[in-house]
Amino acid sequence: MLLRKIDKFLVSWKKRTHSPLIIKGARQIGKTTSIENFGKTYKSFIEINFI
Repeated sequence: MLLRKIDKFLVSWKKRTHSPLIIKGARQIGKTTSIENFGKTYKSFIEINFI
């Protein structure tokens, strides 16, 4: 699996705060995959895609 900068950011976000998280960026760079992998660290996970 490719380790991305967003993965490190998500781990630090989890340790710091639990405020809402909005991920924006260019198409096809792995945003959804990173969020899905990050969601596996929680017991329950809800993903809302507004697009």
